[in-house]
Parts: sequence; C-alpha cells; structure tokens
Amino acid sequence: MEKIQTVEIYDAEYETTYTAKIQKNGDRWIGWIQEHPKVKCEEGTQEALLKTLEKTLYETLEADWEAWDKQIEEDAKTGKLDKLNEKALEDLRAGRCKDLFSIIGTKTQSS
Repeated sequence: MEKIQTVEIYDAEYETTYTAKIQKNGDRWIGWIQEHPKVKCEEGTQEALLKTLEKTLYETLEADWEAWDKQIEEDAKTGKLDKLNEKALEDLRAGRCKDLFSIIGTKTQSS
C-alpha cells in the first residue's frame, strides 16, 4: 500500500468541505470520508474513486437528512417536542425573542 493522501471534497449543496482519505492499494484505489465513516469506496482509478466518494457522500448525507426529518416528524406527532414549543411560545410572549434578521443581517426578507 502507498501513503494515504488527503483530498478535500466540497459539497456545494450543503456548503461544506469534507476530507477524503485515499490510498492506492495494489492496482486499486480505496478511500473514505473522514467526517462520515460510513462512506468507504474502492475503484480502479484515483479519478473514479473521487467521483464515487463524492456521489456516495451526497447519497449518505441525503439519507441522514431524510432519517432526521422523519425522526423530527415522529417526535412532533408523539408530543416529544411539546415542552420545547411551550417554552418558545412563553419566551416569545415575554419579549425574550429577537428578530433573526436583526441578528444576522438582512438581504431581503423574501430571500
């Protein structure tokens, strides 16, 4: 096996850079995404490996988000979020909330 190389993969949709670790192993290339251990791939060329890692990373992120959304929906249906909702409404009524746009700055409220 050759030395492990580090390659950055930028995901424009999530605006995040991920760290790919790649290595030539005989006549094949293996790689994984450091931030997402589930993403491991093997290909015949370095170029193909990087494309497969990027695609697999995207699919994994999408699956994670879908699972997260499903869990949030389930938690909302079963009442697990009721206390948080009550606390937020209490803070709003008591004037302890700030307009998010005033905190982060506004481009336009419609964007």
